[in-house]
Amino acid sequence: MTTPRDLLIVAMDMESSGPVEQGDLSLALAGAELIDLLSAEAIGLDGDHIVPGHQSAPADHLLDEAAAALVRETPYESVTDWLWRRGRGLSAGYQAALEAEGQLTRQRRRGVSFRAGRLVLVDSPTRSRAADRWTSDEPVLVALAEAVGVRGQRTGDSPDVTDDAVATVLAAVNDALVELSAVRQRRAIEDAAFDNIWRGSGG
Repeated sequence: MTTPRDLLIVAMDMESSGPVEQGDLSLALAGAELIDLLSAEAIGLDGDHIVPGHQSAPADHLLDEAAAALVRETPYESVTDWLWRRGRGLSAGYQAALEAEGQLTRQRRRGVSFRAGRLVLVDSPTRSRAADRWTSDEPVLVALAEAVGVRGQRTGDSPDVTDDAVATVLAAVNDALVELSAVRQRRAIEDAAFDNIWRGSGG
C-alpha cells in the first residue's frame, strides 16, 4: 500500500470524528504522493522545487500517474504548484481506484439506485494495514491525516517528522489547506452578502 491510499482509508474510517472536505483531502493526497516518490528516490527537492530522481516510482498505477505528471525540465515545479495542479479532483480519482479494486463498495439504500449509494470501506487486509499505520503513530500519515481534520483513536502528541524534504512537503500541504480555507470563507461571505442584497431588494 501507499501513503495516499492509507490516507484515504484512514480519512474514511475516522469519518465519525468529523467529515473531511474533499478539496482538503485532494491536496493532502497530492502531498502524500510526493512523499512516497521522495521515499522511493523517484524525485528529490531543490529547495521547494521538485527535481526528477534516478529511481522509478513504486509499483502502483496512481503513483505511476503522479510520476508521469512531473515537470522534468527546468524550471522545475514548486511543491505548492504541484499540490494545486495534481490535487484537482484527486480524492475522487483515488476513491474510484479503490472501488475498482474492491476496497470500497456502494452501500445500497432503499429506493435508490446501486450507483447512487454511499461509498464505504470493506473489511480487508489493506484496511487493517492502514489502521495499524495510523494507530502506531506513523509520523507522515498522522501529520497528513490531522492536517485535513482526522481525529480519533490516538492519545499521544503528533510525532515529529525528521526528514527535511518530507517536512517541506508537509509544510506546503498545511499552507495550501490554509489558503483553501480562506478561499471558502471569502466565498461564504460573498454569498451571504449577495443573499442579503437579494432579500433587501425584495427578490
